[in-house]
Amino acid sequence: METISVYLDNMFAGLPRNPELERLKRELLSGMEEKYLELKREGKSENEAIGIVISEFGNIEELTAELGIGPAGTKQAVPVLSEEEAYLYMAAKRSSGLWTGLGILLAACGVALFLVLDTIFENHSLFSDNGSGTMLGLIGMFTLFAAAVGMFIHSGMKLGRFKNLEQVFRLPYALKTTFQRGQFHYARTFRLALITGVCLCVLSPIFIFATIYVNDDLVPYGVSAFLVSAAAAVFLFIYYGNIQGAYTKLLKEPDLTPEKKEEERIAAAVNAVVWPLATALFLFTGFVYHRWDINWVIFPIAGVLTGMSNVFHIVKRKNVS
Repeated sequence: METISVYLDNMFAGLPRNPELERLKRELLSGMEEKYLELKREGKSENEAIGIVISEFGNIEELTAELGIGPAGTKQAVPVLSEEEAYLYMAAKRSSGLWTGLGILLAACGVALFLVLDTIFENHSLFSDNGSGTMLGLIGMFTLFAAAVGMFIHSGMKLGRFKNLEQVFRLPYALKTTFQRGQFHYARTFRLALITGVCLCVLSPIFIFATIYVNDDLVPYGVSAFLVSAAAAVFLFIYYGNIQGAYTKLLKEPDLTPEKKEEERIAAAVNAVVWPLATALFLFTGFVYHRWDINWVIFPIAGVLTGMSNVFHIVKRKNVS
Protein backbone atom coordinates (compact mmCIF):
# COMPACT_ATOMS: atom_id res chain seq x y z
CA MET A 1 0.00 0.00 0.00
CA GLU A 2 3.05 2.24 0.16
CA THR A 3 2.77 2.61 -3.62
CA ILE A 4 -0.72 4.08 -3.26
CA SER A 5 0.46 6.58 -0.66
CA VAL A 6 3.37 7.68 -2.85
CA TYR A 7 1.03 8.01 -5.84
CA LEU A 8 -1.30 10.30 -3.88
CA ASP A 9 1.63 12.38 -2.60
CA ASN A 10 2.73 12.97 -6.19
CA MET A 11 -0.80 13.87 -7.30
CA PHE A 12 -1.17 16.48 -4.55
CA ALA A 13 2.39 17.81 -4.80
CA GLY A 14 1.45 20.68 -7.10
CA LEU A 15 -1.51 21.82 -5.00
CA PRO A 16 -1.49 24.33 -2.13
CA ARG A 17 -1.27 22.96 1.39
CA ASN A 18 -4.33 23.69 3.48
CA PRO A 19 -6.53 21.78 5.96
CA GLU A 20 -9.24 21.09 3.39
CA LEU A 21 -6.86 19.43 0.95
CA GLU A 22 -5.18 17.45 3.72
CA ARG A 23 -8.58 16.15 4.82
CA LEU A 24 -9.47 15.29 1.22
CA LYS A 25 -6.16 13.49 0.77
CA ARG A 26 -6.73 11.41 3.92
CA GLU A 27 -10.24 10.47 2.79
CA LEU A 28 -8.98 9.45 -0.65
CA LEU A 29 -6.14 7.41 0.84
CA SER A 30 -8.56 5.66 3.19
CA GLY A 31 -10.93 4.83 0.34
CA MET A 32 -8.14 3.60 -1.93
CA GLU A 33 -6.67 1.40 0.80
CA GLU A 34 -10.10 -0.05 1.52
CA LYS A 35 -10.57 -0.82 -2.18
CA TYR A 36 -7.08 -2.35 -2.31
CA LEU A 37 -7.82 -4.70 0.62
CA GLU A 38 -11.16 -5.66 -0.94
CA LEU A 39 -9.43 -6.60 -4.20
CA LYS A 40 -6.81 -8.61 -2.30
CA ARG A 41 -9.58 -10.56 -0.54
CA GLU A 42 -11.04 -11.33 -3.97
CA GLY A 43 -7.77 -13.01 -4.92
CA LYS A 44 -6.11 -10.26 -6.93
CA SER A 45 -2.34 -10.00 -6.83
CA GLU A 46 -0.72 -6.96 -5.22
CA ASN A 47 0.21 -5.41 -8.56
CA GLU A 48 -3.26 -6.05 -10.01
CA ALA A 49 -4.96 -4.53 -6.97
CA ILE A 50 -2.75 -1.43 -7.04
CA GLY A 51 -3.28 -1.01 -10.79
CA ILE A 52 -7.08 -1.22 -10.45
CA VAL A 53 -7.16 1.21 -7.51
CA ILE A 54 -5.02 3.78 -9.32
CA SER A 55 -6.98 3.42 -12.57
CA GLU A 56 -10.23 4.11 -10.69
CA PHE A 57 -8.80 7.15 -8.94
CA GLY A 58 -9.88 9.54 -11.68
CA ASN A 59 -8.52 12.88 -12.77
CA ILE A 60 -7.02 15.12 -10.08
CA GLU A 61 -7.68 18.21 -12.24
CA GLU A 62 -11.41 17.43 -12.41
CA LEU A 63 -11.55 16.86 -8.67
CA THR A 64 -9.77 20.09 -7.77
CA ALA A 65 -11.79 22.05 -10.35
CA GLU A 66 -15.00 20.86 -8.70
CA LEU A 67 -13.64 22.05 -5.36
CA GLY A 68 -12.52 25.37 -6.82
CA ILE A 69 -8.86 24.66 -6.06
CA GLY A 70 -6.05 25.57 -8.44
CA PRO A 71 -2.39 24.58 -8.50
CA ALA A 72 -0.02 26.22 -6.06
CA GLY A 73 0.84 29.71 -7.19
CA THR A 74 -2.51 30.30 -8.90
CA LYS A 75 -5.47 32.10 -7.45
CA GLN A 76 -8.93 30.60 -7.85
CA ALA A 77 -10.80 32.09 -4.94
CA VAL A 78 -14.23 30.52 -5.31
CA PRO A 79 -16.28 31.43 -2.24
CA VAL A 80 -18.01 28.65 -0.34
CA LEU A 81 -21.69 29.19 0.38
CA SER A 82 -22.46 28.37 3.99
CA GLU A 83 -25.28 26.04 4.98
CA GLU A 84 -27.14 28.86 6.73
CA GLU A 85 -26.88 31.15 3.70
CA ALA A 86 -28.06 28.39 1.35
CA TYR A 87 -31.15 27.61 3.43
CA LEU A 88 -31.91 31.32 3.85
CA TYR A 89 -31.77 31.69 0.07
CA MET A 90 -34.16 28.75 -0.37
CA ALA A 91 -36.61 30.30 2.10
CA ALA A 92 -36.31 33.73 0.46
CA LYS A 93 -36.98 32.30 -3.02
CA ARG A 94 -40.03 30.45 -1.73
CA SER A 95 -41.36 33.57 0.00
CA SER A 96 -40.57 35.76 -3.01
CA GLY A 97 -42.47 33.40 -5.29
CA LEU A 98 -45.44 33.42 -2.94
CA TRP A 99 -45.67 37.22 -2.75
CA THR A 100 -45.07 37.72 -6.48
CA GLY A 101 -47.67 35.11 -7.39
CA LEU A 102 -50.22 36.59 -4.99
CA GLY A 103 -49.51 40.06 -6.38
CA ILE A 104 -50.26 38.92 -9.92
CA LEU A 105 -53.39 37.14 -8.72
CA LEU A 106 -54.56 40.29 -6.92
CA ALA A 107 -53.92 42.44 -9.99
CA ALA A 108 -55.98 40.07 -12.13
CA CYS A 109 -58.73 40.05 -9.51
CA GLY A 110 -58.70 43.86 -9.60
CA VAL A 111 -59.41 43.91 -13.35
CA ALA A 112 -62.02 41.17 -12.92
CA LEU A 113 -63.70 43.14 -10.13
CA PHE A 114 -63.89 46.21 -12.33
CA LEU A 115 -65.45 44.26 -15.20
CA VAL A 116 -67.99 42.53 -12.97
CA LEU A 117 -69.13 45.68 -11.15
CA ASP A 118 -69.30 47.72 -14.35
CA THR A 119 -71.35 45.02 -16.07
CA ILE A 120 -73.70 44.54 -13.11
CA PHE A 121 -74.47 48.24 -12.84
CA GLU A 122 -74.86 48.59 -16.61
CA ASN A 123 -77.09 45.58 -17.29
CA HIS A 124 -79.36 45.47 -14.23
CA SER A 125 -82.25 47.85 -13.82
CA LEU A 126 -81.95 47.68 -10.04
CA PHE A 127 -78.98 50.03 -10.27
CA SER A 128 -79.12 53.49 -11.77
CA ASP A 129 -76.67 53.91 -14.65
CA ASN A 130 -74.90 57.01 -13.34
CA GLY A 131 -71.37 55.70 -13.56
CA SER A 132 -71.33 54.46 -9.98
CA GLY A 133 -70.50 50.91 -11.10
CA THR A 134 -67.52 52.12 -13.06
CA MET A 135 -66.37 54.26 -10.15
CA LEU A 136 -66.70 51.43 -7.63
CA GLY A 137 -64.91 49.10 -10.01
CA LEU A 138 -62.05 51.54 -10.48
CA ILE A 139 -61.70 52.07 -6.74
CA GLY A 140 -61.62 48.32 -6.11
CA MET A 141 -59.24 47.70 -9.00
CA PHE A 142 -56.70 50.33 -7.99
CA THR A 143 -56.93 49.25 -4.35
CA LEU A 144 -55.98 45.72 -5.36
CA PHE A 145 -53.32 47.11 -7.71
CA ALA A 146 -51.78 49.03 -4.81
CA ALA A 147 -51.73 45.89 -2.67
CA ALA A 148 -50.17 43.96 -5.57
CA VAL A 149 -47.43 46.56 -6.03
CA GLY A 150 -46.67 46.36 -2.31
CA MET A 151 -46.31 42.59 -2.65
CA PHE A 152 -43.97 42.99 -5.62
CA ILE A 153 -41.77 45.40 -3.68
CA HIS A 154 -41.73 43.09 -0.66
CA SER A 155 -40.86 40.17 -2.92
CA GLY A 156 -37.96 42.04 -4.49
CA MET A 157 -36.59 43.07 -1.10
CA LYS A 158 -36.61 39.44 0.01
CA LEU A 159 -33.98 38.58 -2.59
CA GLY A 160 -32.03 41.83 -2.43
CA ARG A 161 -29.46 40.52 0.03
CA PHE A 162 -28.54 37.56 -2.19
CA LYS A 163 -26.91 39.52 -5.02
CA ASN A 164 -23.67 37.72 -4.18
CA LEU A 165 -25.16 34.52 -5.63
CA GLU A 166 -24.90 36.07 -9.08
CA GLN A 167 -21.15 35.46 -8.78
CA VAL A 168 -19.37 32.10 -8.85
CA PHE A 169 -19.79 30.05 -5.68
CA ARG A 170 -19.69 26.45 -4.60
CA LEU A 171 -21.49 24.34 -2.03
CA PRO A 172 -19.84 22.00 0.46
CA TYR A 173 -20.11 18.44 -0.82
CA ALA A 174 -22.47 17.25 1.95
CA LEU A 175 -24.78 20.24 1.49
CA LYS A 176 -24.79 19.78 -2.29
CA THR A 177 -25.81 16.15 -1.83
CA THR A 178 -28.62 17.21 0.50
CA PHE A 179 -29.99 19.69 -2.03
CA GLN A 180 -29.72 17.15 -4.85
CA ARG A 181 -31.81 14.76 -2.78
CA GLY A 182 -34.29 17.54 -2.02
CA GLN A 183 -34.60 18.45 -5.70
CA PHE A 184 -35.22 14.81 -6.58
CA HIS A 185 -38.09 14.53 -4.07
CA TYR A 186 -39.50 17.92 -5.12
CA ALA A 187 -39.58 17.01 -8.83
CA ARG A 188 -42.97 15.28 -8.56
CA THR A 189 -44.59 18.30 -6.87
CA PHE A 190 -43.11 20.63 -9.46
CA ARG A 191 -44.35 18.50 -12.37
CA LEU A 192 -47.86 18.38 -10.89
CA ALA A 193 -47.93 22.17 -10.43
CA LEU A 194 -46.65 22.67 -13.97
CA ILE A 195 -49.27 20.33 -15.46
CA THR A 196 -52.05 21.99 -13.44
CA GLY A 197 -50.94 25.46 -14.54
CA VAL A 198 -50.77 24.47 -18.20
CA CYS A 199 -54.24 22.91 -18.00
CA LEU A 200 -55.61 26.12 -16.46
CA CYS A 201 -54.03 28.19 -19.24
CA VAL A 202 -55.43 25.95 -21.96
CA LEU A 203 -58.91 25.71 -20.44
CA SER A 204 -59.33 29.31 -19.25
CA PRO A 205 -60.54 30.68 -22.66
CA ILE A 206 -63.51 28.30 -22.35
CA PHE A 207 -65.11 30.83 -19.98
CA ILE A 208 -65.09 33.45 -22.74
CA PHE A 209 -66.39 31.06 -25.40
CA ALA A 210 -69.15 29.85 -23.08
CA THR A 211 -70.41 33.36 -22.32
CA ILE A 212 -70.29 34.28 -26.02
CA TYR A 213 -72.40 31.21 -26.78
CA VAL A 214 -74.95 31.98 -24.05
CA ASN A 215 -75.24 35.77 -24.31
CA ASP A 216 -72.87 38.49 -25.50
CA ASP A 217 -73.83 40.60 -22.49
CA LEU A 218 -72.17 38.01 -20.26
CA VAL A 219 -68.78 38.25 -21.98
CA PRO A 220 -67.25 40.50 -19.26
CA TYR A 221 -68.01 37.75 -16.72
CA GLY A 222 -66.26 35.23 -18.93
CA VAL A 223 -63.28 37.54 -19.30
CA SER A 224 -63.15 37.98 -15.52
CA ALA A 225 -63.14 34.23 -15.00
CA PHE A 226 -60.49 33.89 -17.71
CA LEU A 227 -58.24 36.46 -16.01
CA VAL A 228 -58.54 34.88 -12.57
CA SER A 229 -58.00 31.37 -13.96
CA ALA A 230 -54.95 32.46 -15.96
CA ALA A 231 -53.58 34.35 -12.95
CA ALA A 232 -53.99 31.23 -10.81
CA ALA A 233 -51.92 29.35 -13.39
CA VAL A 234 -49.26 32.07 -13.29
CA PHE A 235 -49.24 31.82 -9.49
CA LEU A 236 -48.48 28.10 -9.76
CA PHE A 237 -45.73 28.74 -12.30
CA ILE A 238 -44.09 31.45 -10.21
CA TYR A 239 -44.39 29.91 -6.74
CA TYR A 240 -43.35 26.37 -7.59
CA GLY A 241 -40.99 27.60 -10.30
CA ASN A 242 -39.18 29.77 -7.76
CA ILE A 243 -38.54 26.77 -5.55
CA GLN A 244 -37.28 24.76 -8.50
CA GLY A 245 -35.21 27.75 -9.57
CA ALA A 246 -33.58 27.92 -6.14
CA TYR A 247 -32.51 24.28 -6.40
CA THR A 248 -31.21 24.89 -9.93
CA LYS A 249 -29.33 28.02 -8.88
CA LEU A 250 -27.63 26.29 -5.97
CA LEU A 251 -26.76 23.10 -7.83
CA LYS A 252 -25.99 24.14 -11.40
CA GLU A 253 -22.51 24.58 -12.72
CA PRO A 254 -22.18 28.33 -13.38
CA ASP A 255 -22.03 29.43 -17.00
CA LEU A 256 -20.58 32.92 -16.89
CA THR A 257 -19.39 33.18 -20.48
CA PRO A 258 -19.97 36.57 -22.16
CA GLU A 259 -22.28 34.90 -24.70
CA LYS A 260 -24.50 33.46 -21.98
CA LYS A 261 -24.65 36.78 -20.12
CA GLU A 262 -25.60 38.58 -23.34
CA GLU A 263 -28.29 36.00 -24.09
CA GLU A 264 -29.83 36.44 -20.63
CA ARG A 265 -29.65 40.24 -20.91
CA ILE A 266 -31.45 40.25 -24.27
CA ALA A 267 -34.13 37.83 -23.05
CA ALA A 268 -34.79 40.00 -19.98
CA ALA A 269 -34.99 43.14 -22.12
CA VAL A 270 -37.44 41.53 -24.56
CA ASN A 271 -39.66 40.27 -21.74
CA ALA A 272 -39.61 43.69 -20.06
CA VAL A 273 -41.00 45.26 -23.25
CA VAL A 274 -43.29 42.60 -24.73
CA TRP A 275 -45.35 41.55 -21.72
CA PRO A 276 -46.25 45.00 -20.31
CA LEU A 277 -47.10 46.06 -23.88
CA ALA A 278 -49.27 42.97 -24.35
CA THR A 279 -51.08 43.65 -21.07
CA ALA A 280 -51.67 47.30 -21.97
CA LEU A 281 -52.96 46.31 -25.42
CA PHE A 282 -55.26 43.69 -23.86
CA LEU A 283 -56.80 46.22 -21.46
CA PHE A 284 -57.03 48.95 -24.12
CA THR A 285 -58.83 46.79 -26.68
CA GLY A 286 -61.11 45.49 -23.95
CA PHE A 287 -62.12 48.74 -22.28
CA VAL A 288 -62.15 50.95 -25.39
CA TYR A 289 -63.38 48.58 -28.10
CA HIS A 290 -65.03 45.95 -25.86
CA ARG A 291 -63.36 43.11 -27.76
CA TRP A 292 -62.99 40.80 -24.77
CA ASP A 293 -64.16 37.95 -26.97
CA ILE A 294 -61.02 37.94 -29.09
CA ASN A 295 -58.30 40.06 -27.45
CA TRP A 296 -57.16 37.19 -25.20
CA VAL A 297 -55.13 35.92 -28.18
CA ILE A 298 -52.71 38.79 -27.51
CA PHE A 299 -51.02 36.77 -24.76
CA PRO A 300 -50.32 33.62 -26.84
CA ILE A 301 -49.01 35.87 -29.63
CA ALA A 302 -46.74 37.65 -27.13
CA GLY A 303 -45.44 34.28 -25.96
CA VAL A 304 -44.68 33.21 -29.53
CA LEU A 305 -42.90 36.50 -30.27
CA THR A 306 -40.80 36.17 -27.12
CA GLY A 307 -39.83 32.62 -28.02
CA MET A 308 -38.98 33.61 -31.60
CA SER A 309 -36.79 36.44 -30.33
CA ASN A 310 -34.86 34.10 -28.02
CA VAL A 311 -34.38 31.53 -30.80
CA PHE A 312 -33.25 34.24 -33.23
CA HIS A 313 -30.53 35.50 -30.88
CA ILE A 314 -29.34 31.95 -30.12
CA VAL A 315 -29.09 31.10 -33.83
CA LYS A 316 -27.39 34.42 -34.54
CA ARG A 317 -24.82 33.80 -31.81
CA LYS A 318 -24.07 30.31 -33.17
CA ASN A 319 -23.65 31.64 -36.70
CA VAL A 320 -21.23 34.31 -35.50
CA SER A 321 -19.19 31.79 -33.54
